[in-house]
Amino acid sequence: MSRKIMSGKIVILTLLVALLSACSGGGESIGKINGDNISIEQFDAWLKFKRIAIKDDKHRAELIKQYLEREALMRMVADKEVLDKALLEAEINDFKQQMVISRYFEKYLKDAVTDQAVQNFYVANAKSYEHKQAHIAHILFRLNKSMNDNERLARLTAAREVYSKLKASGDFATLAKDNSEDKHSAKKGGDLGWLKFGAINQGFSEVAFALEEGQYSEPFETPFGYHIVKLLGKPKTVKKPLDAVKGDIRYKLRQQAKAAEMEKIQSSIKIEVKG
Repeated sequence: MSRKIMSGKIVILTLLVALLSACSGGGESIGKINGDNISIEQFDAWLKFKRIAIKDDKHRAELIKQYLEREALMRMVADKEVLDKALLEAEINDFKQQMVISRYFEKYLKDAVTDQAVQNFYVANAKSYEHKQAHIAHILFRLNKSMNDNERLARLTAAREVYSKLKASGDFATLAKDNSEDKHSAKKGGDLGWLKFGAINQGFSEVAFALEEGQYSEPFETPFGYHIVKLLGKPKTVKKPLDAVKGDIRYKLRQQAKAAEMEKIQSSIKIEVKG
């Protein structure tokens, strides 16, 4: 957005605030501009529009000064014959319409989407927030797309050799430390921690989750390479707590409520276009 357009919008917003606050009657004056009293009602309307909370008397004085300076600037600009009055009025009216609609839905959605509504949705859709996870370790022999058939076969052969050693010794952790090309987990004896089903790869999870606790698999292939996996902890169902998902639920419910209210409003209005 160019600086010129931004400046124009600032003027429009300032003029709109003045227009809205001008509806207020007289009352206590907070100051004067060229001899004209500026009422406390106008200032309060501006604060409400800007959603500013006064902290203390010093803050109030600063805000009054800021408001009077903006009001004076707005009046000076409005008096200049450099604005397209009709265009300005159309832009102000368009902004007023947007603001009214926005404030309406803000209030409507606050009432429609309550904490209780969020909790009810969470309970009604409990299965959506559950997943299975298992404690898994692996030994990885990496593959990449540039490998030829002989190189891929060499990786599979290496995996099978380690598998043979595993059957003989049963020492998965040591073999992982010495042979796995996943260096991060290799330091921990191949331990990947608790993984959600499908977290690494669908095929990987299908093999790992089908094992008995303490059991390990034969070498198998995924897009990452050849794996030997061991199930350290059997699969269990884990549910995400409400606090972890309530933001997403609230957003979803607000979108649904807004769409429903929009449809309701539009269906109640009869629009005729001549031409």
